[in-house]
Amino acid sequence: MKIVGNFLQNYEIWRINTFALFFACGLTLTLVISACSSNNANNSSATPTANSSPTNQGVVVRIGYQKAATILSAIKAQQDLEKAFAASGASVTWSEFPSGPPMLEAMNAGSIDFGYTGESPPIFAQAAGNPLVYVAYDPWSTKAEAIIVPKNSPIQSLADLKGKRVAFAKGSNTNYLLVKALEKGGVNYTDIKPAFLQPPDARAAFEGNNVDAWAIWDPYLAAAQAATGARTLTDATGLAPNRGYYLAAKSFVDKNPDALKTVLEQVKKRSDWAKNNPTEVAKFLAPALGIDAGVLEVAEKRRDYDVLPLTDEVIRAQQEIADTFYKIKLIPKSVNVSEIVWKGNQ
Repeated sequence: MKIVGNFLQNYEIWRINTFALFFACGLTLTLVISACSSNNANNSSATPTANSSPTNQGVVVRIGYQKAATILSAIKAQQDLEKAFAASGASVTWSEFPSGPPMLEAMNAGSIDFGYTGESPPIFAQAAGNPLVYVAYDPWSTKAEAIIVPKNSPIQSLADLKGKRVAFAKGSNTNYLLVKALEKGGVNYTDIKPAFLQPPDARAAFEGNNVDAWAIWDPYLAAAQAATGARTLTDATGLAPNRGYYLAAKSFVDKNPDALKTVLEQVKKRSDWAKNNPTEVAKFLAPALGIDAGVLEVAEKRRDYDVLPLTDEVIRAQQEIADTFYKIKLIPKSVNVSEIVWKGNQ
């Protein structure tokens, strides 16, 4: 009996140890499988699949615009960008400016990401160290800007501007027109009395005979001509290209190229609409600008619209403007325009 008892006791110890061994092995195997599954799940979520695509989720596109900048004003009114970005999760904010120079100052300060100006403001901005990029250009028109004088003014030629008080927005596209017009008339830029005024103030000064001439762009040009019978001393034909430029902050271009392309796609669509519908464009702009739709239609019919990548020819013309401004000391240093031209839309 003692032998049997010992046998049973040894058997029970063996059975317990065996169970413990199998339990330990099973637990280890379970933990290994679980860990592998977890790693696979983590790897699966961390690695995008072939069908996944980047989105603009959380991106805020900050647009600077002017009331007279037809395309961006129309895009804002029709919420084209808001609709285009709805599916990708981006949003849009809008800030209004009286002209190009203060808009690009805001871009330099990090307040906006995208805007549209004439040809001169980006040159002043680049010379000041503003980290902006040319992303497209608009052909506009040489007929859409001019130097005007009151209808009864004794000024008959460009040479007659010597010693006269001329209103214009410093750093604007008409700043360059004035420089080239004076050059053609044999007048030094330093021989005029500049009145640096934004369009509304310049209009008041012009009508009040507080300035002798005014270098201005459409639609303010068309409005002044209609209201006062102002005489055109010269437009930009043969003097200045008078192109418009779409510009973006370099940081925005670098971080959000897809969002930028979406913006340009909408600008292109709205530009095509504007090109083919001058009457509708005039009716749209009239309430915001306080200018008669008939007058605005005159301005619309003498300009062009498009959204184009900068060509070598366009860059050379823009460089000529920059070199001219440096030569007469309007900017503190020479700049290389080609260094800040975006290649992403070519």
